[in-house]
Amino acid sequence: MFDVAVSVIAGLALGLSLAAPPGPMNAVIAEEAVTRGWRAGFFAGLGAMAADACFFVLALVGVVALIHDAPAVETVMVGIGGVLMLYYAYGAFQDAGSFSDAEPAEGRGFRKAFVLALANPYQMTWWLTAGVALLNPTEISAFGLQLAAGNGALTIAGFFAGIFLWAAGFPASLRAAGERVDAFGKAVAYVSAGALAVFGVLFLKTAAGL
Repeated sequence: MFDVAVSVIAGLALGLSLAAPPGPMNAVIAEEAVTRGWRAGFFAGLGAMAADACFFVLALVGVVALIHDAPAVETVMVGIGGVLMLYYAYGAFQDAGSFSDAEPAEGRGFRKAFVLALANPYQMTWWLTAGVALLNPTEISAFGLQLAAGNGALTIAGFFAGIFLWAAGFPASLRAAGERVDAFGKAVAYVSAGALAVFGVLFLKTAAGL
């Protein structure tokens, strides 16, 4: 029973180590949540989780490592990711400007996060480092802790459960705060748009070798 609990907790910690840190994916989730509601933010989170499921399968068959060892392919991915982030940042600024008029569009947030996550080389790098623990989950390192996990299937289930909890909880907390103070929601929308723009520029600079 103890091994089962440790395996699930290890997976949860690993999932949160991918989902929780600030970055372009959370900027997309935040922008969707505050402009279109919790469902839109949640669906955006599910889009990112679907991309991680794809990365997991690709890591199992060795494609992720293959891409990482091909600098030209990785550079193209960085460039595509940068262009997408700037495009989404432009849309996010528009949404923030018409904050109260934004219409629910859960499918849009899912597609946006899914495509952006697939073109995010930093997400791929995570799968080459911390993510390898899911392929051989005997000992997992997350948030500076070493966790021994004896059941790989439960660790994988815990991993995706951790991402799911973040996808549901993060937009819910933003909506709760935004409903109390409308200006907060609008500020989050603009900050999210700015974060996407910054990440877009950084990705393009990396792709150009600057």
